[in-house]
Amino acid sequence: MQYYKICVSGAASTNHCNTCALEAAKELGREIIRQKGILVTGATTGIPYWSAIGAKEENGFSIGVSPAVSEKEHVKTYHLPTDYFDIIIYTGFNYSGRNLLLTRASDGVIFCCGRMGTLNEFTIAFEDEKPIGVLEGTGGTADEIRDLIKKMKKGKGNIVFDKNPKRLVEKIIKLIQKEKEIKI
Repeated sequence: MQYYKICVSGAASTNHCNTCALEAAKELGREIIRQKGILVTGATTGIPYWSAIGAKEENGFSIGVSPAVSEKEHVKTYHLPTDYFDIIIYTGFNYSGRNLLLTRASDGVIFCCGRMGTLNEFTIAFEDEKPIGVLEGTGGTADEIRDLIKKMKKGKGNIVFDKNPKRLVEKIIKLIQKEKEIKI
């Protein structure tokens, strides 16, 4: 059985997100596990953290990719959590370097709410032609992606949209499977 590594990217600070966003993130984590995936996040608070909680509620495996060089820096300097992650990879590359490793280490990336860092992860995934899922209706970056794609005139990308976490995970897994068939 193939286990796909699916990243959930979204806002660490969620004040601007729609009221449904945290529960939606949790449901994304659950669905990734239910559909035989491995959750990957930026090992941070907010949307990624809630998706990790959901993954653990389904007894799934969760990988965090940290901007810090060590667990001590992760907790003391960045003030990031360590619970709900089975493994945390300490990159030492700050947020921008972490974002590159995070998206490239994943088979697909799902966006839920978000701010500037989420936009950075989106542009990396888009330029790398990664399978991308966008959970619409959660606010922030996720709700702007459709318009950004039109305005940037760079093609439509390898993207699926949905407002339902279960359907979105199903759709991104199909994209990942299609992508893997092409590359083999």
